[in-house]
Amino acid sequence: MLTEQLVMLGRHLRNAGLPMDSARMALAVSALDLVTVDRCDDVRDALEAVFVSREEDRDVFLQVFEAHWRRWGQTGSAQSIPLTMGSNESPKHRRAQVAQTDALLAPDDEPCASPALSASDLQRLRQADFLSLSADEFLQLQHHAKAMRLDIPQVKSRRWCRSERGSRVDWSRLMRSAARHGGEVLHVPRQRRRKQVLPLLVLLDVSGSMAPYARMLLAFLHQRTSQGPRAVFTFGTALTDLRSAFALHDPDAMLQSVNQAVSDFGGGTRLGASLATLRQRYPSTLTARRSVVLLITDGLDTGEPDVLRSEMQWLKRHARRVLWLNPLLRFEGYAPLARGPKVLSECCDAQVAIHNLDRLSSFAQGLQQLLKT
Repeated sequence: MLTEQLVMLGRHLRNAGLPMDSARMALAVSALDLVTVDRCDDVRDALEAVFVSREEDRDVFLQVFEAHWRRWGQTGSAQSIPLTMGSNESPKHRRAQVAQTDALLAPDDEPCASPALSASDLQRLRQADFLSLSADEFLQLQHHAKAMRLDIPQVKSRRWCRSERGSRVDWSRLMRSAARHGGEVLHVPRQRRRKQVLPLLVLLDVSGSMAPYARMLLAFLHQRTSQGPRAVFTFGTALTDLRSAFALHDPDAMLQSVNQAVSDFGGGTRLGASLATLRQRYPSTLTARRSVVLLITDGLDTGEPDVLRSEMQWLKRHARRVLWLNPLLRFEGYAPLARGPKVLSECCDAQVAIHNLDRLSSFAQGLQQLLKT
């Protein structure tokens, strides 16, 4: 059925960050009625005109579409797959199909997954650079990234709570208990400091060279950082606040909100100017030198290195740790010799490679050790 195939495509496009709703799906059905559906080029061009509204989404659409066309072709010839509705179908029937599509695209539904990978294929993909993945492979790994666990360390806060083996006597409770028992102390209540998750500040580069890594990290961080306070920003040529998007529970709704909010996706990088905006407009995102900053970028900054150095020094003074997650560490012998990477290497407390799923998993499991060192 046309509806089922378009829903499958729509789900994967939505997971990849493209805006998707029932209106676009209905328009796609109408567009396919006007082309020769057994020709890949005609179908691709018709759907691209409907689903792609921004230049940076075009490559994502083409990859996802090609993967779906290959899968459709494995079931038989293109003519054997009913890609169009009959022209004699009534408008009422078309509206029913659109309503069905809207229900299938609801955020609570599980996206239609690709066939399960074998253990050897999954191991190969876990070690593959995110840049080298096809659309299907990217979606598979994105699902695994969402399921990974990120152990954010806990520290002692200034607040106290009850504890049988605490380090401090709770004199208030002790006196009240004694008053109830005629001055006799039957039990010595104690207190300990509460533990709280360290606040996170995530700064994610969405420039052209970082686009595939940004999409994977968005899915990973949305699911794995919800247990504590967090602030998430993207930067390219400007700084974008994503806290409202990350407050959404559904990951697909989050990706759609991010896609609408970020206007400089796939552009250049001006980290120094973006950090200046953070310092001037959002200084409260850094919590009393307790925040852990995850700076996710390749460091290829096009701004002035003096501005970048000044802003990075301010960031380091107001944070507990600044960790640089750098996909360029995938290259053996990589050295930060360019102006931007050189400044970042001097100001950050540690550098971590995050170019494939294995490296991302190692970072998630070793975050506590990184903060200790």
